[in-house]
Amino acid sequence: MPSTRIVRRTGGGGRRRRRALAAAAAAAVLTSVLAACGSGGGGVPTLTWYTNPDSGGQAEIAARCTEAAGGTYRIETAVLPRQAAAQREQLVRRLAANDSSIDIMSLDPPFIPEFSQAGFLAPVPADVEQRVTADVVQSAIDGSTWAGKLVAVPFWANTQLLWYRKSVAEAAGLDMTRPVTWDQLIQAAQDQHKLLGVQGARAESLTVWFNAVIESTGGSIIAKNSEDPKKIQLGLTTDAGVRAAQVLRDVSRSGTAGPALSTATEDTTATGFEGPDAGFQVNYPFVWGRALAAVKAGTMDRSVPDDFGWALYPQVDAGTPSAPPYGGINLGISAFSKHVDLAYAASECITSTENQAYYFTTNGNPASDTTVYDDPDVLTVFPMAPTILQSLDQAKSRPQTAYYSELSGGIQEQYHPTASIDPETTPRKATDFITAVLRKEQLL
Repeated sequence: MPSTRIVRRTGGGGRRRRRALAAAAAAAVLTSVLAACGSGGGGVPTLTWYTNPDSGGQAEIAARCTEAAGGTYRIETAVLPRQAAAQREQLVRRLAANDSSIDIMSLDPPFIPEFSQAGFLAPVPADVEQRVTADVVQSAIDGSTWAGKLVAVPFWANTQLLWYRKSVAEAAGLDMTRPVTWDQLIQAAQDQHKLLGVQGARAESLTVWFNAVIESTGGSIIAKNSEDPKKIQLGLTTDAGVRAAQVLRDVSRSGTAGPALSTATEDTTATGFEGPDAGFQVNYPFVWGRALAAVKAGTMDRSVPDDFGWALYPQVDAGTPSAPPYGGINLGISAFSKHVDLAYAASECITSTENQAYYFTTNGNPASDTTVYDDPDVLTVFPMAPTILQSLDQAKSRPQTAYYSELSGGIQEQYHPTASIDPETTPRKATDFITAVLRKEQLL
């Protein structure tokens, strides 16, 4: 863990005071905005927040912020489809029509550059930017940035950990206090006749896996120029790209990934990790809350989660730090909203330290605010919180480009099924195909 992170994490009281001062500044801004509006309005402005599906946490935060606003605005939520691609499609269609009924949007980070470049996002005021990036993990700031500017407000930041069964790792002789490689995990799973869970379905999760592996080698899916589709240069055929293809192939052909690898998602991988053949998996922190909920419901013995261990994402090459996936949700303020200033004020309430801690402990979605990881309640509910924070410190975004949908779709088509990957030919075929799609010479 970098020494700068250690210094920042030992000063929690100072950070909380700064956050409190920032909240006071935001309140002052809101007061001035309302004063400028005068008294001729038609009642309390309603802000509509389009959210991704969750366990009710965003609706509760909306209610909290409505109450905290003291009648200056109220927030209503509207739930988007479950799949990220469907969320994007619905929002793009409405924003392209200048729909003013959208005020706040929960956005999957890979789609933020597209929304920004299309002019769908209202500029972030400089004072707001200063407050909403205070004590925020860098990966979440990067995921809210396009063309060198912060264009969205960091909210919650997700990442994958390496989950392992303590009993299996011990039997395999793995020292899980030290970084482990994909090759070590394959060998351990084979020796113990256990599963190594990964997400191989032809879905966004496959792009997430491939991106994390290529970034862990020091490479990137986009090697150069992410803005002009005719000039984008891919890094798939570089040494790093070929090495990433080898890792996906080796895991897929190892006999440890399970017979349903080609349709494996985060949920199915989590299910496998709860079973008697469980050994290792890469997955998001939701697997912990899911297991504890099953224990509470009486459908799982407590000994199962008691055997769970967690560590940083696997390394590709020993000694080279891994680059875990970065995900989560950031808040976009619509350029067509009738209440842009109020929407930004609301976004500061939504992403406050208190609300991020609440969302983490109740919905299992990790905070982008680093001060949350000092919260005793968070550490009680998620004892792996320090590992999550370290993972977010090392995490890398998926390619930042307005053409992400074409890029991810091409990766999914060319690298699926992962057991069929040929490191000598697949990277070149994928490069040719995706390049043709970007140049509108071929369809996905």
